Amino acid sequence: MHDSPANTRATVIRDAGDAAALIDTLKRLSPRANWIWFLALAGLFLDAYSNAALGAGLSPMVKQLGLSPTEVGVLTAMAPAIAIISNPFGGWLAARIGRVRPLLMTKVVFAVGALLTAAGSDFQTVFAGRGLVGIAYGIDFAVAMALLAEYTPASLKGRLNFWQGVWYTATTTNLLLTLLFYKFDVGADIWRWSVGSSAAFALVLLGLQLTFLVESPTWLASKGRLPEAAANLRRMYGFAVQEGAPEAGQADKPARQVGFRDAGVLFREPYLPRTVLSTVISLTQAMQYFAVGWYLPVISLELFGAEFEKATLGSMAFNAVGIVGGCLSAYVGRRIGLRVGSMAGYVLVFVALLVMGATFKQLPVALAALLPVVFIFSHSAGPGPNGKSIAALSYRSDIRTLGTGVTGMLGSLGSVAGLYLFPQLQAGIGVGNSLMLLSVVPLIGLLTCLAVKWDPTRVTVNLEEEAISLPGRTPVSA
Repeated sequence: MHDSPANTRATVIRDAGDAAALIDTLKRLSPRANWIWFLALAGLFLDAYSNAALGAGLSPMVKQLGLSPTEVGVLTAMAPAIAIISNPFGGWLAARIGRVRPLLMTKVVFAVGALLTAAGSDFQTVFAGRGLVGIAYGIDFAVAMALLAEYTPASLKGRLNFWQGVWYTATTTNLLLTLLFYKFDVGADIWRWSVGSSAAFALVLLGLQLTFLVESPTWLASKGRLPEAAANLRRMYGFAVQEGAPEAGQADKPARQVGFRDAGVLFREPYLPRTVLSTVISLTQAMQYFAVGWYLPVISLELFGAEFEKATLGSMAFNAVGIVGGCLSAYVGRRIGLRVGSMAGYVLVFVALLVMGATFKQLPVALAALLPVVFIFSHSAGPGPNGKSIAALSYRSDIRTLGTGVTGMLGSLGSVAGLYLFPQLQAGIGVGNSLMLLSVVPLIGLLTCLAVKWDPTRVTVNLEEEAISLPGRTPVSA
Protein backbone atom coordinates (compact mmCIF):
# COMPACT_ATOMS: atom_id res chain seq x y z
CA MET A 1 0.00 0.00 0.00
CA HIS A 2 2.90 2.36 0.80
CA ASP A 3 6.53 2.66 -0.22
CA SER A 4 8.05 2.98 3.25
CA PRO A 5 9.12 0.10 5.50
CA ALA A 6 7.83 2.17 8.41
CA ASN A 7 4.35 1.15 7.32
CA THR A 8 4.99 -2.56 7.94
CA ARG A 9 5.73 -2.36 11.66
CA ALA A 10 4.24 -0.57 14.65
CA THR A 11 5.68 2.92 15.10
CA VAL A 12 5.50 5.03 18.23
CA ILE A 13 4.92 8.80 18.07
CA ARG A 14 5.70 11.04 21.02
CA ASP A 15 5.49 14.52 19.46
CA ALA A 16 4.80 16.51 16.30
CA GLY A 17 8.30 15.80 14.98
CA ASP A 18 7.61 12.06 15.05
CA ALA A 19 4.28 12.52 13.22
CA ALA A 20 5.84 14.71 10.52
CA ALA A 21 8.83 12.39 10.12
CA LEU A 22 6.51 9.41 9.66
CA ILE A 23 4.52 11.15 6.93
CA ASP A 24 7.80 12.15 5.26
CA THR A 25 8.76 8.48 4.83
CA LEU A 26 6.14 8.21 2.09
CA LYS A 27 7.14 8.48 -1.55
CA ARG A 28 3.56 8.51 -2.75
CA LEU A 29 0.06 8.73 -1.28
CA SER A 30 -2.45 5.89 -1.18
CA PRO A 31 -5.78 6.34 -3.02
CA ARG A 32 -7.52 7.19 0.27
CA ALA A 33 -4.89 9.74 1.28
CA ASN A 34 -5.00 11.24 -2.21
CA TRP A 35 -8.78 11.57 -2.00
CA ILE A 36 -8.56 13.42 1.32
CA TRP A 37 -5.71 15.60 0.00
CA PHE A 38 -7.65 16.69 -3.08
CA LEU A 39 -10.80 17.20 -1.00
CA ALA A 40 -8.89 19.75 1.07
CA LEU A 41 -7.62 21.30 -2.17
CA ALA A 42 -11.22 21.55 -3.42
CA GLY A 43 -11.80 24.34 -0.93
CA LEU A 44 -9.43 26.50 -2.97
CA PHE A 45 -11.56 25.70 -6.03
CA LEU A 46 -14.50 27.22 -4.17
CA ASP A 47 -12.39 30.26 -3.17
CA ALA A 48 -11.55 30.97 -6.81
CA TYR A 49 -15.03 30.14 -8.07
CA SER A 50 -16.65 32.53 -5.60
CA ASN A 51 -14.24 35.31 -6.55
CA ALA A 52 -14.94 34.78 -10.26
CA ALA A 53 -18.70 34.43 -9.89
CA LEU A 54 -19.43 38.13 -9.68
CA GLY A 55 -17.07 39.14 -12.49
CA ALA A 56 -18.65 36.80 -15.04
CA GLY A 57 -21.95 38.68 -14.91
CA LEU A 58 -20.72 42.05 -13.72
CA SER A 59 -22.01 44.07 -16.67
CA PRO A 60 -25.65 42.83 -16.41
CA MET A 61 -25.59 43.36 -12.63
CA VAL A 62 -24.37 46.94 -13.01
CA LYS A 63 -27.21 47.72 -15.41
CA GLN A 64 -29.87 45.92 -13.38
CA LEU A 65 -28.99 47.52 -10.04
CA GLY A 66 -27.90 50.88 -11.46
CA LEU A 67 -24.53 50.83 -9.73
CA SER A 68 -22.12 53.76 -9.88
CA PRO A 69 -18.47 53.27 -10.90
CA THR A 70 -17.44 53.70 -7.27
CA GLU A 71 -19.86 51.00 -6.14
CA VAL A 72 -18.60 48.66 -8.85
CA GLY A 73 -15.01 49.23 -7.72
CA VAL A 74 -15.93 48.52 -4.10
CA LEU A 75 -17.65 45.24 -4.98
CA THR A 76 -14.80 44.14 -7.26
CA ALA A 77 -12.16 44.65 -4.58
CA MET A 78 -14.36 43.50 -1.69
CA ALA A 79 -13.14 39.90 -1.27
CA PRO A 80 -9.38 40.59 -1.35
CA ALA A 81 -9.82 43.72 0.78
CA ILE A 82 -11.59 41.85 3.57
CA ALA A 83 -9.12 38.97 3.22
CA ILE A 84 -6.42 41.38 4.42
CA ILE A 85 -8.01 40.96 7.86
CA SER A 86 -9.57 37.50 7.60
CA ASN A 87 -6.36 35.80 6.38
CA PRO A 88 -4.40 36.34 9.61
CA PHE A 89 -7.57 35.77 11.66
CA GLY A 90 -7.98 32.39 9.95
CA GLY A 91 -4.37 31.58 10.75
CA TRP A 92 -4.88 32.47 14.41
CA LEU A 93 -8.11 30.45 14.59
CA ALA A 94 -6.56 27.36 13.02
CA ALA A 95 -3.57 27.55 15.36
CA ARG A 96 -5.96 27.33 18.32
CA ILE A 97 -8.79 24.99 17.27
CA GLY A 98 -7.28 22.98 14.42
CA ARG A 99 -7.53 23.00 10.65
CA VAL A 100 -10.74 21.17 9.83
CA ARG A 101 -13.28 23.08 11.92
CA PRO A 102 -12.45 26.49 10.38
CA LEU A 103 -12.65 24.96 6.89
CA LEU A 104 -16.12 23.59 7.60
CA MET A 105 -17.30 26.91 9.05
CA THR A 106 -16.14 28.81 5.98
CA LYS A 107 -18.31 26.66 3.69
CA VAL A 108 -21.39 27.77 5.62
CA VAL A 109 -20.30 31.42 5.42
CA PHE A 110 -19.60 31.02 1.69
CA ALA A 111 -23.10 29.65 1.07
CA VAL A 112 -24.85 32.37 3.10
CA GLY A 113 -22.80 35.12 1.44
CA ALA A 114 -23.45 33.78 -2.07
CA LEU A 115 -27.20 33.43 -1.49
CA LEU A 116 -27.41 36.93 0.01
CA THR A 117 -25.55 38.36 -2.99
CA ALA A 118 -27.65 36.46 -5.52
CA ALA A 119 -30.88 37.68 -3.90
CA GLY A 120 -29.69 41.28 -3.63
CA SER A 121 -31.83 44.05 -5.05
CA ASP A 122 -29.56 46.94 -4.09
CA PHE A 123 -25.92 47.77 -3.48
CA GLN A 124 -26.13 47.36 0.31
CA THR A 125 -27.36 43.76 0.12
CA VAL A 126 -24.79 42.73 -2.47
CA PHE A 127 -22.12 44.50 -0.41
CA ALA A 128 -23.06 42.48 2.68
CA GLY A 129 -23.05 39.23 0.73
CA ARG A 130 -19.67 39.90 -0.83
CA GLY A 131 -18.34 40.85 2.60
CA LEU A 132 -19.24 37.39 3.94
CA VAL A 133 -17.60 35.77 0.91
CA GLY A 134 -14.45 37.81 1.57
CA ILE A 135 -14.33 36.67 5.19
CA ALA A 136 -14.72 33.02 4.18
CA TYR A 137 -12.19 33.34 1.36
CA GLY A 138 -9.48 34.78 3.60
CA ILE A 139 -9.91 32.20 6.36
CA ASP A 140 -10.26 29.22 4.02
CA PHE A 141 -7.18 29.97 1.95
CA ALA A 142 -4.84 30.43 4.92
CA VAL A 143 -6.04 27.26 6.64
CA ALA A 144 -6.31 25.00 3.58
CA MET A 145 -2.72 25.68 2.50
CA ALA A 146 -1.44 24.80 5.97
CA LEU A 147 -3.47 21.60 6.09
CA LEU A 148 -2.27 20.55 2.64
CA ALA A 149 1.34 21.12 3.72
CA GLU A 150 0.82 18.94 6.78
CA TYR A 151 -0.81 16.20 4.71
CA THR A 152 2.07 16.15 2.20
CA PRO A 153 5.27 14.06 2.46
CA ALA A 154 8.58 15.84 1.91
CA SER A 155 9.13 14.15 -1.45
CA LEU A 156 5.84 15.56 -2.77
CA LYS A 157 6.06 19.16 -1.47
CA GLY A 158 5.93 20.60 -4.98
CA ARG A 159 2.37 19.35 -5.46
CA LEU A 160 1.07 22.19 -3.27
CA ASN A 161 1.42 24.33 -6.38
CA PHE A 162 -1.53 22.49 -7.91
CA TRP A 163 -3.66 25.11 -6.18
CA GLN A 164 -2.81 27.52 -9.01
CA GLY A 165 -4.14 25.14 -11.66
CA VAL A 166 -7.24 24.61 -9.51
CA TRP A 167 -7.71 28.40 -9.31
CA TYR A 168 -7.78 28.84 -13.08
CA THR A 169 -9.93 25.72 -13.49
CA ALA A 170 -12.48 27.17 -11.09
CA THR A 171 -12.54 30.48 -12.96
CA THR A 172 -13.00 28.67 -16.27
CA THR A 173 -15.75 26.49 -14.80
CA ASN A 174 -17.63 29.55 -13.64
CA LEU A 175 -17.34 31.13 -17.09
CA LEU A 176 -18.57 27.89 -18.68
CA LEU A 177 -21.60 27.70 -16.39
CA THR A 178 -22.32 31.38 -16.98
CA LEU A 179 -22.30 30.66 -20.70
CA LEU A 180 -24.72 27.78 -20.05
CA PHE A 181 -27.05 30.07 -18.11
CA TYR A 182 -26.83 32.53 -21.00
CA LYS A 183 -28.09 29.78 -23.33
CA PHE A 184 -31.14 29.39 -21.09
CA ASP A 185 -31.93 33.04 -21.77
CA VAL A 186 -32.10 34.18 -18.14
CA GLY A 187 -31.51 37.76 -19.25
CA ALA A 188 -30.12 40.35 -16.85
CA ASP A 189 -30.43 37.85 -13.97
CA ILE A 190 -27.48 35.87 -15.33
CA TRP A 191 -25.22 37.24 -12.58
CA ARG A 192 -27.61 35.86 -9.94
CA TRP A 193 -27.29 32.37 -11.41
CA SER A 194 -23.52 32.67 -11.57
CA VAL A 195 -23.22 33.79 -7.94
CA GLY A 196 -25.92 31.41 -6.70
CA SER A 197 -24.16 28.40 -8.19
CA SER A 198 -21.23 29.00 -5.81
CA ALA A 199 -23.62 28.43 -2.89
CA ALA A 200 -24.48 25.02 -4.32
CA PHE A 201 -20.77 24.16 -4.62
CA ALA A 202 -20.19 25.30 -1.03
CA LEU A 203 -22.95 23.08 0.38
CA VAL A 204 -21.82 20.01 -1.57
CA LEU A 205 -18.24 20.56 -0.47
CA LEU A 206 -19.37 21.07 3.14
CA GLY A 207 -20.99 17.64 3.13
CA LEU A 208 -17.94 15.94 1.63
CA GLN A 209 -15.41 17.64 3.91
CA LEU A 210 -17.55 17.00 6.97
CA THR A 211 -17.62 13.29 6.09
CA PHE A 212 -14.06 12.64 4.95
CA LEU A 213 -11.58 15.32 6.09
CA VAL A 214 -9.07 14.24 8.73
CA GLU A 215 -7.59 16.65 11.26
CA SER A 216 -3.87 17.20 10.79
CA PRO A 217 -1.96 14.54 12.77
CA THR A 218 1.02 16.88 13.08
CA TRP A 219 -1.08 19.67 14.59
CA LEU A 220 -2.77 17.23 16.98
CA ALA A 221 0.62 15.92 18.11
CA SER A 222 1.89 19.49 18.61
CA LYS A 223 -1.00 19.98 21.04
CA GLY A 224 -0.18 16.79 22.95
CA ARG A 225 -3.25 14.98 21.57
CA LEU A 226 -1.22 11.89 20.69
CA PRO A 227 -4.04 9.28 20.67
CA GLU A 228 -5.98 11.35 18.11
CA ALA A 229 -2.82 11.98 16.09
CA ALA A 230 -2.06 8.24 15.97
CA ALA A 231 -5.67 7.44 15.02
CA ASN A 232 -5.58 9.93 12.12
CA LEU A 233 -2.25 8.59 10.88
CA ARG A 234 -3.83 5.14 10.77
CA ARG A 235 -7.04 6.41 9.17
CA MET A 236 -5.48 8.53 6.43
CA TYR A 237 -2.23 6.76 5.59
CA GLY A 238 -2.74 3.23 6.93
CA PHE A 239 0.29 3.45 9.23
CA ALA A 240 0.69 0.88 11.98
CA VAL A 241 1.23 3.48 14.67
CA GLN A 242 0.51 4.05 18.33
CA GLU A 243 1.01 6.90 20.71
CA GLY A 244 3.94 6.84 23.11
CA ALA A 245 4.63 8.60 26.38
CA PRO A 246 5.53 12.31 25.96
CA GLU A 247 9.14 13.32 26.44
CA ALA A 248 10.33 13.67 30.05
CA GLY A 249 9.13 16.89 31.60
CA GLN A 250 6.46 17.50 28.96
CA ALA A 251 3.66 15.26 30.20
CA ASP A 252 2.25 17.65 32.77
CA LYS A 253 2.69 20.84 30.72
CA PRO A 254 -0.49 22.30 29.21
CA ALA A 255 -0.46 22.76 25.44
CA ARG A 256 0.75 26.24 24.50
CA GLN A 257 -2.03 28.25 22.84
CA VAL A 258 -0.56 30.24 19.96
CA GLY A 259 -2.06 33.69 19.44
CA PHE A 260 -1.52 36.94 17.55
CA ARG A 261 1.24 37.99 19.96
CA ASP A 262 3.31 35.09 18.66
CA ALA A 263 3.35 36.48 15.10
CA GLY A 264 6.61 38.24 15.91
CA VAL A 265 8.41 34.90 15.70
CA LEU A 266 7.86 34.99 11.94
CA PHE A 267 10.24 37.96 11.78
CA ARG A 268 13.04 36.41 13.84
CA GLU A 269 15.58 33.72 12.98
CA PRO A 270 15.27 31.17 11.54
CA TYR A 271 12.01 32.37 9.98
CA LEU A 272 12.77 35.96 8.93
CA PRO A 273 14.22 35.11 5.47
CA ARG A 274 11.38 32.65 4.82
CA THR A 275 8.75 35.23 5.77
CA VAL A 276 10.38 37.89 3.59
CA LEU A 277 10.56 35.53 0.59
CA SER A 278 7.01 34.20 0.83
CA THR A 279 5.41 37.60 1.49
CA VAL A 280 7.30 39.45 -1.27
CA ILE A 281 6.45 36.74 -3.81
CA SER A 282 2.82 36.75 -2.69
CA LEU A 283 2.58 40.56 -2.84
CA THR A 284 4.31 41.02 -6.21
CA GLN A 285 2.56 38.16 -8.00
CA ALA A 286 -0.83 39.55 -6.95
CA MET A 287 0.04 43.07 -8.13
CA GLN A 288 1.39 41.94 -11.50
CA TYR A 289 -1.59 39.65 -12.12
CA PHE A 290 -4.15 42.37 -11.60
CA ALA A 291 -2.14 44.81 -13.67
CA VAL A 292 -2.48 42.57 -16.72
CA GLY A 293 -5.99 41.64 -15.63
CA TRP A 294 -6.99 45.11 -16.78
CA TYR A 295 -5.28 44.59 -20.12
CA LEU A 296 -6.79 41.20 -20.98
CA PRO A 297 -10.35 42.44 -21.59
CA VAL A 298 -9.00 44.85 -24.23
CA ILE A 299 -7.29 42.01 -26.12
CA SER A 300 -10.25 39.68 -25.61
CA LEU A 301 -12.75 42.18 -26.99
CA GLU A 302 -10.59 42.93 -30.03
CA LEU A 303 -9.98 39.26 -30.70
CA PHE A 304 -13.40 37.78 -30.06
CA GLY A 305 -15.81 40.70 -30.36
CA ALA A 306 -17.93 42.63 -27.89
CA GLU A 307 -20.79 40.12 -27.75
CA PHE A 308 -21.21 38.49 -24.32
CA GLU A 309 -20.83 34.97 -25.67
CA LYS A 310 -17.67 35.67 -27.65
CA ALA A 311 -16.05 37.72 -24.90
CA THR A 312 -16.71 34.92 -22.41
CA LEU A 313 -15.14 32.37 -24.74
CA GLY A 314 -12.12 34.64 -25.08
CA SER A 315 -11.72 34.85 -21.30
CA MET A 316 -11.97 31.05 -21.11
CA ALA A 317 -9.18 30.73 -23.68
CA PHE A 318 -6.85 32.89 -21.60
CA ASN A 319 -7.75 31.00 -18.43
CA ALA A 320 -6.97 27.69 -20.15
CA VAL A 321 -3.36 28.88 -20.43
CA GLY A 322 -3.41 29.46 -16.66
CA ILE A 323 -4.66 25.93 -16.05
CA VAL A 324 -1.74 24.49 -18.01
CA GLY A 325 0.80 26.74 -16.30
CA GLY A 326 -0.68 26.19 -12.85
CA CYS A 327 -0.63 22.40 -13.16
CA LEU A 328 2.89 22.53 -14.61
CA SER A 329 4.05 24.59 -11.63
CA ALA A 330 3.87 21.47 -9.46
CA TYR A 331 6.33 19.77 -11.83
CA VAL A 332 8.53 22.88 -11.99
CA GLY A 333 8.62 23.08 -8.19
CA ARG A 334 9.65 19.45 -7.93
CA ARG A 335 12.34 19.66 -10.62
CA ILE A 336 14.04 23.01 -9.95
CA GLY A 337 12.49 24.23 -6.69
CA LEU A 338 9.97 26.92 -5.82
CA ARG A 339 12.53 29.74 -5.57
CA VAL A 340 14.24 29.12 -8.91
CA GLY A 341 10.86 28.49 -10.55
CA SER A 342 9.71 31.89 -9.28
CA MET A 343 12.83 33.56 -10.66
CA ALA A 344 12.31 32.09 -14.14
CA GLY A 345 8.69 33.20 -14.12
CA TYR A 346 9.56 36.73 -12.98
CA VAL A 347 12.07 37.14 -15.82
CA LEU A 348 9.49 36.20 -18.46
CA VAL A 349 6.76 38.32 -16.84
CA PHE A 350 9.13 41.30 -16.71
CA VAL A 351 9.89 40.97 -20.43
CA ALA A 352 6.22 40.43 -21.32
CA LEU A 353 5.13 43.57 -19.44
CA LEU A 354 7.81 45.69 -21.10
CA VAL A 355 6.96 44.45 -24.59
CA MET A 356 3.20 44.75 -24.02
CA GLY A 357 3.64 48.31 -22.81
CA ALA A 358 6.00 49.35 -25.62
CA THR A 359 3.84 47.84 -28.39
CA PHE A 360 0.36 48.49 -26.98
CA LYS A 361 -2.13 48.71 -29.90
CA GLN A 362 0.73 48.70 -32.42
CA LEU A 363 1.05 44.97 -33.08
CA PRO A 364 -1.56 42.98 -35.04
CA VAL A 365 -4.21 41.70 -32.62
CA ALA A 366 -3.35 38.03 -33.14
CA LEU A 367 0.32 38.70 -32.34
CA ALA A 368 -0.55 40.99 -29.45
CA ALA A 369 -2.62 38.17 -27.94
CA LEU A 370 0.51 36.04 -27.60
CA LEU A 371 2.01 38.48 -25.10
CA PRO A 372 -0.65 38.03 -22.39
CA VAL A 373 -0.54 34.28 -23.11
CA VAL A 374 3.19 34.34 -22.30
CA PHE A 375 2.46 36.44 -19.23
CA ILE A 376 -0.27 34.15 -17.87
CA PHE A 377 1.73 31.00 -18.50
CA SER A 378 4.91 32.42 -16.92
CA HIS A 379 2.96 33.81 -13.97
CA SER A 380 0.97 30.65 -13.24
CA ALA A 381 3.91 28.26 -13.75
CA GLY A 382 6.28 30.52 -11.79
CA PRO A 383 5.63 32.98 -8.94
CA GLY A 384 1.81 32.80 -9.03
CA PRO A 385 1.43 29.86 -6.61
CA ASN A 386 4.79 29.99 -4.88
CA GLY A 387 4.31 32.66 -2.22
CA LYS A 388 1.54 30.73 -0.50
CA SER A 389 3.21 27.35 -1.06
CA ILE A 390 6.52 28.53 0.40
CA ALA A 391 4.72 29.93 3.45
CA ALA A 392 2.81 26.70 4.02
CA LEU A 393 6.03 24.65 3.83
CA SER A 394 8.34 26.89 5.89
CA TYR A 395 7.02 26.86 9.46
CA ARG A 396 6.40 24.49 12.32
CA SER A 397 2.85 23.24 12.71
CA ASP A 398 2.10 25.34 15.80
CA ILE A 399 2.83 28.60 13.93
CA ARG A 400 2.25 27.47 10.33
CA THR A 401 -1.19 29.03 9.97
CA LEU A 402 0.14 32.31 11.36
CA GLY A 403 2.67 32.24 8.53
CA THR A 404 0.12 31.42 5.84
CA GLY A 405 -2.19 34.08 7.30
CA VAL A 406 0.42 36.85 7.13
CA THR A 407 1.45 35.82 3.60
CA GLY A 408 -2.17 35.70 2.49
CA MET A 409 -2.79 39.13 4.02
CA LEU A 410 0.00 40.69 1.96
CA GLY A 411 -1.12 38.83 -1.14
CA SER A 412 -4.59 40.31 -0.68
CA LEU A 413 -3.01 43.72 -0.18
CA GLY A 414 -1.26 43.26 -3.54
CA SER A 415 -4.57 42.33 -5.16
CA VAL A 416 -6.26 45.46 -3.83
CA ALA A 417 -3.29 47.59 -4.85
CA GLY A 418 -3.38 46.17 -8.38
CA LEU A 419 -7.12 46.69 -8.68
CA TYR A 420 -6.86 50.27 -7.44
CA LEU A 421 -3.53 51.54 -8.77
CA PHE A 422 -3.60 50.33 -12.36
CA PRO A 423 -6.85 52.12 -13.31
CA GLN A 424 -5.37 55.29 -11.79
CA LEU A 425 -2.15 54.89 -13.78
CA GLN A 426 -4.11 54.01 -16.90
CA ALA A 427 -6.15 57.20 -16.60
CA GLY A 428 -3.04 59.31 -16.01
CA ILE A 429 -0.35 57.98 -18.35
CA GLY A 430 -2.15 55.43 -20.56
CA VAL A 431 -2.19 51.63 -20.65
CA GLY A 432 1.14 51.18 -22.44
CA ASN A 433 3.16 53.39 -20.10
CA SER A 434 1.40 51.86 -17.09
CA LEU A 435 2.41 48.34 -18.12
CA MET A 436 6.04 49.39 -18.59
CA LEU A 437 6.06 51.16 -15.23
CA LEU A 438 4.57 48.12 -13.48
CA SER A 439 7.33 45.90 -14.86
CA VAL A 440 9.24 47.03 -11.76
CA VAL A 441 6.98 44.70 -9.72
CA PRO A 442 8.33 41.38 -11.10
CA LEU A 443 11.81 42.92 -10.96
CA ILE A 444 11.41 43.39 -7.19
CA GLY A 445 10.26 39.79 -6.90
CA LEU A 446 13.24 38.56 -8.90
CA LEU A 447 15.76 40.51 -6.80
CA THR A 448 14.20 39.16 -3.60
CA CYS A 449 14.52 35.57 -4.86
CA LEU A 450 18.16 36.24 -5.70
CA ALA A 451 18.83 37.65 -2.22
CA VAL A 452 16.99 35.01 -0.16
CA LYS A 453 18.23 31.47 -0.77
CA TRP A 454 15.56 29.57 1.21
CA ASP A 455 13.60 26.87 -0.62
CA PRO A 456 11.53 24.42 1.47
CA THR A 457 11.61 21.85 -1.35
CA ARG A 458 15.42 21.77 -1.22
CA VAL A 459 16.00 21.20 2.51
CA THR A 460 15.84 18.02 4.59
CA VAL A 461 15.30 19.60 8.02
CA ASN A 462 12.33 18.42 10.09
CA LEU A 463 10.56 21.73 10.73
CA GLU A 464 8.85 20.33 13.83
CA GLU A 465 12.24 19.93 15.52
CA GLU A 466 13.44 23.51 14.93
CA ALA A 467 14.00 25.41 18.17
CA ILE A 468 12.08 28.68 18.46
CA SER A 469 11.13 31.02 21.28
CA LEU A 470 7.56 32.12 21.76
CA PRO A 471 6.64 34.84 24.30
CA GLY A 472 6.32 33.45 27.77
CA ARG A 473 8.56 30.40 27.37
CA THR A 474 12.17 29.48 26.68
CA PRO A 475 13.38 28.16 23.31
CA VAL A 476 12.15 24.64 22.68
CA SER A 477 12.23 21.96 20.06
CA ALA A 478 8.73 20.78 19.28
